[in-house]
Amino acid sequence: MNTIAQRIYDFLKNFPPFDMLSHEQLISVCAAVDVIYLEKNSVLFEIDEDIESHFYVVKDGAIGLFRSDDRLVDECDEGDIFGLRALLRKGQYKLKAKALEESILYSISSELLDKYITSNTEASQFLMASFISNTRPTQQSDEKLFETVKLAKDFADLQSAEYSKNPVICSRATTIKEAAQIMTEKHVGSIVVVENQHPIGIITDKDLRTKIATGQHTILEPIATIMSSPVITYPESITVAEAQIAMLKNRITHLCITKDGTINSELTGILSEHDIIVLRENNASALVKEIKRSQSPEDLRHIRQRTQELLARYLEQDIPIDFVSRIISAINEAITQRIISLAITCAHEKPQVKFAWLAIGSQGRQEQLLLTDQDNALVFENVHRGKYDDVKAYFLELANRINEGLRIVGFELCPALMMASNPKWCLSVDEWKTQFHRWIITPDQDNLMLCTIFFDYDMVYGSLDLVNELSESIFESIDAHDIFLNYLGRNALQNPPPLSFFRQFLVEESGEHKDHFDIKARAMMPLVDAARLLILSHNVKTVNNTIERYEKLIELEPQNKDVYLFCIEAYKDLLRFRTEHGLTNSDSGRFIDLESLNKGNRLKLKRSFKAVKSIQELIQTRFKLSQLM
Repeated sequence: MNTIAQRIYDFLKNFPPFDMLSHEQLISVCAAVDVIYLEKNSVLFEIDEDIESHFYVVKDGAIGLFRSDDRLVDECDEGDIFGLRALLRKGQYKLKAKALEESILYSISSELLDKYITSNTEASQFLMASFISNTRPTQQSDEKLFETVKLAKDFADLQSAEYSKNPVICSRATTIKEAAQIMTEKHVGSIVVVENQHPIGIITDKDLRTKIATGQHTILEPIATIMSSPVITYPESITVAEAQIAMLKNRITHLCITKDGTINSELTGILSEHDIIVLRENNASALVKEIKRSQSPEDLRHIRQRTQELLARYLEQDIPIDFVSRIISAINEAITQRIISLAITCAHEKPQVKFAWLAIGSQGRQEQLLLTDQDNALVFENVHRGKYDDVKAYFLELANRINEGLRIVGFELCPALMMASNPKWCLSVDEWKTQFHRWIITPDQDNLMLCTIFFDYDMVYGSLDLVNELSESIFESIDAHDIFLNYLGRNALQNPPPLSFFRQFLVEESGEHKDHFDIKARAMMPLVDAARLLILSHNVKTVNNTIERYEKLIELEPQNKDVYLFCIEAYKDLLRFRTEHGLTNSDSGRFIDLESLNKGNRLKLKRSFKAVKSIQELIQTRFKLSQLM
């Protein structure tokens, strides 16, 4: 590697996504990078210029991105990437790039991006996550984007900020006391002073703390004596990035939105720093932060409702469903953890022994995208017989409080009582071990059903040691009774590919969902059951997610790679289809009216059934199930 390429390598290796490339990949990139020098105020590209097949990394200096009115949208300094979104979008630049100071840039071609960066799983995932946090739903164009980064064209830097359209206002004659009372009544942190509908000043909670609580002014003075004036105003079309820069530059936390963006026009809204944080992070990170600050299940219910909106946006953006699943599952887990913390705080005493809260079923597999009913269990540390009744009574009471909190959030109570508040599923470590062992050595239909539910558990809160101890006991019992896997395999074949002899969908024949297709039981669970069985057969203890299980199986059984890839794609299609259907109909998405499907969706579903057939044939051969049928 030549000297220049070595210098480029030494720089890029410190910044994502380049630090995620292998040594060989990054060397190849650096050997082909072009170096650009720009004097201060030099323009790299103009608005409406055709987009070059390159994106840029700032080595030294700073590059400003400007709108047509010369307002600064973003500032890129050392290590920042710019021009990548435009490169993916194609067409013409929407911003002007100008050197704010003497700068050195690295120019990287689209060919290098495609060959070395998007082909690297970790680097591609980083780009995907970065873009997700900076995108909004738009109409998809016909232009083909990178297969690994299927995202909408417009990004948050150009996204109009969502501001409050009902600003709380008062006149300059209003007293400070009256203004504070209005703010308290309206539950807001600011009030705008207006005159002839034009904003002339603003006060915030900070002003009340620093100017009133300190004794500088009395509460009976007019608000004009403490208001910040003039206010900073922007038009209704203000972007997220513009708002963030304006707040940082002016060291303020609120912007006034007016009809034409000046102080001489009608006030139409107020935009706060909190609003920007939520928008800038596209809600996911902000929601988790809000969850940690929440003080009641009711607060968490509102957050979970907003999560549904986030989920809908992700699907509209065509974000890969496995990525979406991880994000929503992380939010669900954070909500559950907060519910548990609040429940412990409200209990008459703290837990006297270690315990763990387990999510089971779809939440345990990190696949609970919609608001379905809850499935959970609790395991607590072994105690002396004399203390057992009191300890169990404590955890049952705690579990009741947690289950009720989750119900308030929106996760309905399980009709089959598969919840930790059921004494059957709130047990000590030894009791759980005994129960698991009994299910394994006596694999009748009921016990197999319980295994399919409880073997997909994920620790949400508590002691990891207890959970590891449980996992070890399960695999020890399976090793000692390996015939169990054969029975579990037979159970996995209970739902054959859901097409009749005449290639028609098998639908429910009676009941509430008559003539509807059960996508969970007939299509998804066969793939879930197969993945669980095969991963157990390899003694893999730490992988619960269905897609991740098949990915691990590809690693363990490369000879069956095609079958497992087929299952992965089928399960992604089914998970997305069920989620979209559930959001459309405000239900669990489980039962589908086939009449509502177009031909394309019918064909897509039927294709997934071929994956079910393939994996079931593999299982039948692997475990010699024809002898047990």
